[in-house]
Amino acid sequence: MPLPLPADDDVLLEPPGAEETTAEVRAMAAAVESGGTLTPLQRAVLEAVTKSMTGHAVDLGELPPFDAAAAAAPFARRNLMFRSRLVQVMLLGALVLRPLPEDVVDRATAMAAELGVDEQLIPVARRFADGALGLAGIDFERNGYTAEWHPDDARFLHTSRQLQDAWESAVADAPLAARWRELEDLPGGSLGRRVTELYRARGFVYPGMPGSAPPLLAQHDWVHVLADYGTTVEAELEVFAFIARANDDLRAFSLLAMVVSLFETGYLRTGAGLFQADTGHLSAGSNVVVRMADAMRRGARCTGSVDFLGVDWFELAPLPVDEVRRRFGVEPKSPEAIAAGSVGPWERGGISPFQLRAGQDAARAAGAEYDAFGASVA
Repeated sequence: MPLPLPADDDVLLEPPGAEETTAEVRAMAAAVESGGTLTPLQRAVLEAVTKSMTGHAVDLGELPPFDAAAAAAPFARRNLMFRSRLVQVMLLGALVLRPLPEDVVDRATAMAAELGVDEQLIPVARRFADGALGLAGIDFERNGYTAEWHPDDARFLHTSRQLQDAWESAVADAPLAARWRELEDLPGGSLGRRVTELYRARGFVYPGMPGSAPPLLAQHDWVHVLADYGTTVEAELEVFAFIARANDDLRAFSLLAMVVSLFETGYLRTGAGLFQADTGHLSAGSNVVVRMADAMRRGARCTGSVDFLGVDWFELAPLPVDEVRRRFGVEPKSPEAIAAGSVGPWERGGISPFQLRAGQDAARAAGAEYDAFGASVA
């Protein structure tokens, strides 16, 4: 029987202390260990996320045997949102496994059920374990961030026609392309102007033109500037961790699960209408794990619940970047994330070699002098 939710007068809303954090995270880790232990990547992810989100360091070296009822006990006074967030951290620890053993999914499912959490991405993990990767991609759409997409939701994208699919491209939309091009006339240092510089340095194509990203995916490009993240694959993990955790709609977690499944395990071959699988980036070193964990912290610390893919960025485009950051409560990166290599779009390492060449080629084709606006490859 699931652990009952606490009564309103008994619910614990304060941040967890060190003892509670240790008990809860070790319980989650025991649910997703493989072969009697966590893999190095699992341990790095769970320890880094715990430290970043709670401020408490937890050692996940020796884990207790898994027992769902006993593991759920430390959550007795926690509400459904708190439990759901911890289940998502647990699931993140499972999704970095390839192969993903069925018994890990079984234990994760049992843990979520014991806590009364209906995590919609657990069936996706089941598909991964079964090797049904095509069906897993479908389940992402059915159960994730875009599950309730409606054409009316595209109003903040400013397309000249309705989009029937969330990640649909709009490659013949001259008014949309013109709106984006007009951002180049905004004052230097404004959010919109900086986004156009991000595009021009990398040879990105404005939405509405052939070769452009889907308008919904282009929403995340504003976050690269807002949150000061470069545009390498590792930085995409940061951006989507930030976006996913800023949103109180629990389905936004699927955005982080998507990029992990694209850029670490390769369970998904494509995503968001443009991304292609490119594996091993999270396990390339503990530095990327630290960066992703700090991005989750920064997203969680934003003011209120923010759906950064649902913001009308054109309304904010004329404002200085720092002013927009204050509006959303975007905090600075941690010293640990900076030391781990987290850089902005205009720094060394903030652009990939491919993007640099694309930007140079685009400038040459337009008969213009190339400007990287400070960005350079690592």
